[in-house]
Amino acid sequence: MSRPIVAIVGRPNVGKSTLFNALAGQKIAIVQDTPGVTRDRLYAEITWLDKQFSLIDTGGIEMNTDDVIMSHMRAQAEIAIDTANVIIFMTDVKQGVTDADYHVADMLRKSGKPVILVVNKVDNKDKFSADVYEFYNLGIGDPIPISASAKLGLGDMLDCVLGELEKYNLEEEEDERPKVAIIGKPNVGKSSLINKIVGENRVIVSDIAGTTRDAIDTDVVWNGKEFVFIDTAGLRRKNKIKGEIERYSIIRTVAAIERADIVILMIDAIEGVTEQDAKIAGIAHDRGKGMIIAVNKWDAVEKDTHTANKFTEKVKSILSFVPYAQVIYISALTGQRVYKLFEILEAVIQNHQLRVATGVLNEILTEAVAMQQPPTDKGKRLKLFYITQVSIKPPTFVIFVNDKKLMHFSYERYIENKIREAFGFAGTPIKIFIRERKGKE
Repeated sequence: MSRPIVAIVGRPNVGKSTLFNALAGQKIAIVQDTPGVTRDRLYAEITWLDKQFSLIDTGGIEMNTDDVIMSHMRAQAEIAIDTANVIIFMTDVKQGVTDADYHVADMLRKSGKPVILVVNKVDNKDKFSADVYEFYNLGIGDPIPISASAKLGLGDMLDCVLGELEKYNLEEEEDERPKVAIIGKPNVGKSSLINKIVGENRVIVSDIAGTTRDAIDTDVVWNGKEFVFIDTAGLRRKNKIKGEIERYSIIRTVAAIERADIVILMIDAIEGVTEQDAKIAGIAHDRGKGMIIAVNKWDAVEKDTHTANKFTEKVKSILSFVPYAQVIYISALTGQRVYKLFEILEAVIQNHQLRVATGVLNEILTEAVAMQQPPTDKGKRLKLFYITQVSIKPPTFVIFVNDKKLMHFSYERYIENKIREAFGFAGTPIKIFIRERKGKE
């Protein structure tokens, strides 16, 4: 099941980033008392009453503005609204209901999405309770008074969010077909690859970054096997601020990654690996998705016998946190190595859902411990009692030890490498959890 998405929207300077930081538990968004200061859309994984969702922070919505940055922020907020399952509409009790609030309320009504109306900066309920009633005029539902900075009323708000999420059945129908998200920066060739695979122009392809209008699911049959390909969208508009447009595509990338089993991260061979590529790869890695790195436009690169090896070394260096990712060089334009991409894809899908017998795992663990003794601290040695696999997608293991504080990161990585040596797991992350078990097991 994909994790639902909740977006915080509203006009500038009502406290959206402050609320985002309060819920995320860390200062991620830049917070200033200047309208429109939140330039990036940011996301965090939130857990409330054992339920999880992805929270999206957006720039403020200025409906009627000639300011180019502001118009782009409105565009990114629109994307967030389109993608979200539930929307938190944030207002400011101290400024009261404004014309801009009415414009945002109209925009949210047209979206048809469930909306939680939140009135921020209610630090004193007795003082501001009468002012909160004014927000009923927006016609968007019951206003919930909160103070994001003082963290007041957040529980009531989150209860309402979960209530709306439960009303909407977010579980997709049981679909056993592997879901593959094609992710990457705008204009890297994601839509071109889909078109080459299906043999028809299903998605808009243009040399202007961000011309893909919506995330599109495409059913693909390859060698008798069925797949669902998820193409991620760029911006809706063609005008571009250098450096800004790439950030706007993150929201749809997050949504696509949530739904996928495997991601194909496309990199532009001419441009090379960028910081944006690393950010996108990091999101997929954190969510435990299998990964293939497809270096596109390889036909346009001047090559010698060492070009591919050098490029692979650079990819592995910059994306060192995903050493398991499989790298392939393709051309979506000519179809070069697309068949090979499917061979790798099938292998990664199998590895991502591979389950290993407990007995075999413990043989590997015993051998690993014999080859390299576990670390000690102040005369106390780490003992590894037992290992078992608890889930797949990605393969997840639990190791029971005498004292988890003694399990050094480097030794955990050593155990992971031994598991990979034995079973491969190419293309998929592995998760290992350490649990304490007292006694002489």
